Amino acid sequence: MKMKQKTGRFFRLYWIFTQQFIKRLLEYRADFITGALAFFLGQFFNLVFIFVIFSNVPQLEGWTLDQIIFIYGFSLIPRGIDHFYADNLWKVAYFLIRRGEFDKYLTRPIDPLYHVLLEGFEVDALGELLTGIVLVVVAANRLVLTFSPLKILGFIVAVIFGTLIYTGIKIIFASVALWTKQSGSLLHLVYMTSDFAKYPVTIYNLLVKTIITYVIPFAFTAYYPAAWLLTGEKPLFALGGTTAAGIILMVLGRLLWNRGISAYESAGS
Repeated sequence: MKMKQKTGRFFRLYWIFTQQFIKRLLEYRADFITGALAFFLGQFFNLVFIFVIFSNVPQLEGWTLDQIIFIYGFSLIPRGIDHFYADNLWKVAYFLIRRGEFDKYLTRPIDPLYHVLLEGFEVDALGELLTGIVLVVVAANRLVLTFSPLKILGFIVAVIFGTLIYTGIKIIFASVALWTKQSGSLLHLVYMTSDFAKYPVTIYNLLVKTIITYVIPFAFTAYYPAAWLLTGEKPLFALGGTTAAGIILMVLGRLLWNRGISAYESAGS
């Protein structure tokens, strides 16, 4: 009963914060358009880079251009969803605690982690998400992929738990700031390894492959589930690994966050 009440309260609060976000979006439309255009340009140049490579190399470790575009597009979907609702964790890691601004989350009748997540939404992420969906659809059409109900379900599962991998990693390394006052550089360093997940892990050496599979498992946010959708191979490893990584990282993140809250000392004067 208590869990049901907490869940209902969370979604009511989520709706309230979402309403405020929509009002802010309507008020600052130019910021949204500028941010979305900037992101589209960034992705455009990344795609140009891929096309330049394939103009000289028809295949990369057995992967064709359309397959790599599919993997690249798939990687943007969970990343974009996480970017939309969980980007406020960057502020925790970089400056909220150091400036003494984190205290407000501890004085309000809502879980501090939920409050951090609900307080900020990044409209730029909508451009990231849309780009990912378009690339997946276009590449799938060029590859003439057929999606059975099982693969559609697997796609949804992979996106959900791939998103949780991103969020869990951000919570873990943002939590470090609860002891050190600032952990933005560490979070940035770890988060940048997600760029490796945009391409097939088979093109990397054993060290990089091991890190992005078993240490910081960003490969499960894109390559492994996308490769399963493309080839039908290793479904248990692809979906099971993504699900397990998402759950484990979220649980670790929550535990570390709670320990950090217990040890937290305000940096304010």
